Amino acid sequence: MKKIIFSFVIIAISLSVCAQKSKKEERREKRKERITIMVKQEEEGVIVNKKHFLGGIKLTSDGYGGFIEKGIAQSIKRSLLFQLEITERKHPKEEKQFNNLPIADSYIYGKTNFFYPVKLGVQEQFLLGNKGNKNGVSVTGNVGGGIALGLLRPYLLSFDSLGSLVYKSYDDNNNRFLSGSNIGGPSFGTGFNKLKVIPGAYLKTGLRFDYGAYNEMVSAIEVGITAEFYSKKIQQMALNKENNFFFGAYFSILFGRRK
Repeated sequence: MKKIIFSFVIIAISLSVCAQKSKKEERREKRKERITIMVKQEEEGVIVNKKHFLGGIKLTSDGYGGFIEKGIAQSIKRSLLFQLEITERKHPKEEKQFNNLPIADSYIYGKTNFFYPVKLGVQEQFLLGNKGNKNGVSVTGNVGGGIALGLLRPYLLSFDSLGSLVYKSYDDNNNRFLSGSNIGGPSFGTGFNKLKVIPGAYLKTGLRFDYGAYNEMVSAIEVGITAEFYSKKIQQMALNKENNFFFGAYFSILFGRRK
């Protein structure tokens, strides 16, 4: 009796595995058929995916950030990209120091402002690679620009005053700010009520590598360069040159959906 039950269990498992394999093969075949149809449509000049929505993270040569993007196809080889991104730009001379206040965070000696570029712009996207290759990578070139807003958040150092912390900026007491004695770093959220906005503009160009251009889900990487110009010089570190022009490279990872 046990042998019979065991045989039935084995047969049931085998049938279940075969059914799952059959479903996977069926889905694979349907996907191949769908891609074949999409390739044929594009060869005839039909726009297959008219829009895409995506987000991503980016590493820059002097910081990091994130962005969102909406793309609208103009033809099978051109699209318009509407983008909003925010990054944090670091000064190359920033170096974290250990503080001597047990109730305060570590700090960056000489740092006067956090610098957050917020950019809103439009790019033109051009198809460079062979999108008709079912197993290949779609390569596009992007170029454009837009408005840049430089958000400056004061870097408020903490000072021990009778057992409690007092936060001061470089403008409040620049001698003590640079002394390095009995000071600590800013706590999370300090300085946001004193944000300054410096308007500007930016240009950006890059190459995007889209893996699985015929999939509904977007999976891509992008590399490029960006240039920003602001109406006023921006102070990031005390006793260092202030700049209103910034140039750098970036690497982005993108994910989203197209339809």
